[in-house]
Amino acid sequence: MKQKEITNRDDVKLLVDQFYIKVRADTTLGPIFNALITDWDTHLNHLTTFWETSLFIGKKLEHKYVGNPLEAHEKVDKAVNHTITELHFGLWLNLWYATIDQFFEGEIADNAKRRARKMGTFMYLKIFEARQNLKQ
Repeated sequence: MKQKEITNRDDVKLLVDQFYIKVRADTTLGPIFNALITDWDTHLNHLTTFWETSLFIGKKLEHKYVGNPLEAHEKVDKAVNHTITELHFGLWLNLWYATIDQFFEGEIADNAKRRARKMGTFMYLKIFEARQNLKQ
């Protein structure tokens, strides 16, 4: 398949949908996601909106992301007894990069990789920090 630029919501939806097919099938990540997400259509639509908003900053969009990703990830960590590690974030990031490389190229694709790497690092550090606050 020839890679193309990410230019619109349909492209972001393809990326998110294909990425989560990989995540759900992953032997480490799949059990976490499959146990906690009960409405995949809503979740995928929400994440499509998140990534569309993140990748097309300044562009007038029909859908605008509303939510708190950090809070959501802290809840997930709590639900799995605070067992999320850097391995989980590394696997997640590798699958994200692989999905982007499978379908897309260009500046926005590169930006999607950078943003995911930064977010993953930030999320993991904040989850770790939240765990420390629980101990106090």
